[in-house]
Formats: sequence, C-alpha cells, structure tokens
Amino acid sequence: MKSMTIHGIDDELADRIKRLAKAEGTSVTGTVRRLLQEALGMKPRPRGRHREQFEPFLGVWSKEEAEAFRQAIADFEQVHEEDWR
Repeated sequence: MKSMTIHGIDDELADRIKRLAKAEGTSVTGTVRRLLQEALGMKPRPRGRHREQFEPFLGVWSKEEAEAFRQAIADFEQVHEEDWR
C-alpha cells in the first residue's frame, strides 16, 4: 500500500477533517482515505447519514402541529360546485 503526503492544507480544512474523524470514531488517515474513495467513485457514499444536520429544515411537525394544519386546510380539500359556474 502506498503512502502520500499532502502539502498546503489550510487550518480550516485540517480542523474539519479532524472533527469528522472524531465524530465517526476513526483516524484522520482513515477519514481522508474514505473521503477520497467516495469522491472518486470507488466507494458509494452512505445515504442519509447527515439527516441530523438538516432536521431544522425538514419541516418535521409534531402530531398536534400536523393536525392543526390539516384542520386549517380542510376547506381546500372540498370542491365547491358554485365556484365552477
């Protein structure tokens, strides 16, 4: 197996790689290897693993919020014949 040295990595990129490695419980080397394999199409990217990062934008409602919405739009679920004359 070959070894490579990458020069010119800025602090922000290095910090992000280190944080990702820590979050995944892997080494920095293992994380960089996985990222390169995924970027080059050698290994499929896992689906859905970043859901928690996007949850504030997913529109997840409580049961009460969903029911309130259903009630608010109930009138739009019916066809009013007089509107079509």
